[in-house]
Amino acid sequence: MEALLLKLQADVAARKRPRNEFVPLLRLGALIVVTFAAAFEIGARSVDTDAGFLARVETRERLGSLSSQLEAQSGEIDLKQARIERLERAYELSTRYGIGADLALEIDDIALAEDVDPDIAFELVRVESRFNPRAVSPVGALGLTQLMPATAQILSPGITRQQIFERETNLRLGFRFFRSLLTYYEGDLRLALLAYNRGPTTVNRLLSQGIDPSNGYANAVMTPTRPPGE
Repeated sequence: MEALLLKLQADVAARKRPRNEFVPLLRLGALIVVTFAAAFEIGARSVDTDAGFLARVETRERLGSLSSQLEAQSGEIDLKQARIERLERAYELSTRYGIGADLALEIDDIALAEDVDPDIAFELVRVESRFNPRAVSPVGALGLTQLMPATAQILSPGITRQQIFERETNLRLGFRFFRSLLTYYEGDLRLALLAYNRGPTTVNRLLSQGIDPSNGYANAVMTPTRPPGE
């Protein structure tokens, strides 16, 4: 994958022309086929013989087949375009955060699946563990998202310590926990981040006492990492 990303980088740098340049042509071709079919149908209505009827049917079938082929080719180009954009996304994220493309895509995909803003997800992992999947905090938080074992047990009863360290599991449960905090605090990103770091019990107690629970953590996560060179 890394070799493919390097090649992709060179290709992108060498040319800046639109990548979907063939899609409009294929779709225009399909439109022409449909338009021609309609015109042929109208023109052929005056022919009222068996031969004319059979000719119309045969031509309509051929045009339908051609239209289907054009649509299929357009779909294949859309799929290839999506793959290219995914590789570009992987390269951009891996370069920005200094991590492997596979980890970058996994964080991106799982964040979207758990309804978490990918930009916040990346910054949360960066601040929590510096992208170290074996990270262990002084208080026992584990893995990329620094998930506490007790929290992991609530989210996935019976989960083992080793399973908490598994990359996909850790990301999924960590982002799911953060999503639940966002819901609890009615979309207040700052409070959700503070609760993720300090615990909702502590945050709620301080708020009830009229004390601002801020400790710098939310600002650290909400300040985006800039791409190299900016």
